[in-house]
Amino acid sequence: MSELKEFLLPDIGSDAADVTEILVSVGDMVEEDQDVISLEGDKASMDVPAAFAGKVVEIKMSVGDSVSEGQLVLIIDVASENTLTDTSVSEETKIDTTVSSVEIVEICLPDIGGDEVEVTEILVSVGDSIEAEQDILSVEGDKASMDVPAPFAGIVKEIKIVLGDKVSEGTLLFMLEVQASGKSVVSESPVKEASVVAPNVEVVVPVEEKIGGEIKASPSVRRLARELDLELSGIGATGRKGRITKEDVQNYVKRQLQIAKSGGTGNGLQVLAYANVDYSKFGEVEIIPLSRIQKISGPTLHRNWVTIPHVTQFDEADITELEVFRKEQNAIAVKQDLGLKISPLVFMMKAVAKALQQYPNFNSTLSTDGENIILKKYFNIGIAVDTPKGLVVPVVQDVLNKGIYEISRELGEISKKARAGKLTVKDMQGGSMTISSLGGIGGTQFTPIVNAPEVAILGVSKSAIKPVWNGNEFKPRLMVPLALSYDHRVIDGADGARFITAINNYLADLRTLIL
Repeated sequence: MSELKEFLLPDIGSDAADVTEILVSVGDMVEEDQDVISLEGDKASMDVPAAFAGKVVEIKMSVGDSVSEGQLVLIIDVASENTLTDTSVSEETKIDTTVSSVEIVEICLPDIGGDEVEVTEILVSVGDSIEAEQDILSVEGDKASMDVPAPFAGIVKEIKIVLGDKVSEGTLLFMLEVQASGKSVVSESPVKEASVVAPNVEVVVPVEEKIGGEIKASPSVRRLARELDLELSGIGATGRKGRITKEDVQNYVKRQLQIAKSGGTGNGLQVLAYANVDYSKFGEVEIIPLSRIQKISGPTLHRNWVTIPHVTQFDEADITELEVFRKEQNAIAVKQDLGLKISPLVFMMKAVAKALQQYPNFNSTLSTDGENIILKKYFNIGIAVDTPKGLVVPVVQDVLNKGIYEISRELGEISKKARAGKLTVKDMQGGSMTISSLGGIGGTQFTPIVNAPEVAILGVSKSAIKPVWNGNEFKPRLMVPLALSYDHRVIDGADGARFITAINNYLADLRTLIL
């Protein structure tokens, strides 16, 4: 039995705003707090979440409408929230209710902000059942790599492109079988002559960028950035949920103009180019293209190095007792067949999380205008993972409140996903601080580059037995080299010394990690 309920626009912090995107369709099931529309006002962009769950019966506004508090947005059948779990319906009745007309439609490449791009990865196969907004294709242009999402759910019937193809706006990509409601079925139906353009895709930014969040901006803001020939990845976001607003773009342009007037060099990336040398005249050469990850992470690493005033402090931590405890725990894990292996990195993660709690300035981000420090109240640790295609940084969530077994299990799973190239945007978001460990490879020390928008990174090198004076005699101790790089705009040298000392103390005495 239907129970219709009106969803009215809540207080959005301004008198009126324009509807820039409607995120649901009639017939969709929505959850409470699921974003249903995107708005853009004079000062900010925002997503409006549903106040209750149910089935969308009617949409009472259109893209471009100017709306204000109290305006009717959607009519939702709240009784539909529980219909999917109704077990009183017979199997025959269930089959009848799912039968509806189906059609095969074309998915064409949307406007991607460039003339032509290359197909680098096809993320689905014929016969796959896909969801709306699921990434189905990866493409790469002159300035960025992008993932193209499906505009609706359905079953892939035919793939019209192959790896390496050059495609542009309007190129036919896939044939998709869909229901009128957008839900997939298995049925044969003649091809309908309809070309469905996918919604605007979002730029896939380097992993160092994703840690702070994916790029979010309304179509009008993306269009403005394209007109000004700006990369959204270089513009700070002040809108709700990390959305880049029109004001953010305008302020970025103003700052660059002010720098130019004062004789500065902008973001520090305008450097003298290398000479174009024909190296083959000196002997045999081989040209190997950079991987996709290298192409998109290289410019970000360069930007981080030249725009962040790095300071690196070196130290060594005594992990003799830690290593004894770790081996004991691994023996227990094998005996109990837990299917996990505890690495020294797990204890590094716990120590860093504890140090972040003790020194909150390290768990922060400098605001884009340089006027404020944004303190984070969560403790998520990014781990730099070496993969065949390049360096990626997945994030383990809530390390402070997890035990070594749980962290070990999650670290193993996310590392496996990283090496298989299966990481999602969500896997690489929300980092507090990053650890780059080369202990399994070798070396005595190195200088890690801060993974902006974070303000610090810990480098870990290979441990070794060394003679350590205890006041009476030299004793063999297992010492691990540590290198702490940090943003000197946020952290001074004294705090840097305190932070790395705190890490040393936590690693030297495991009891402090549980206090």
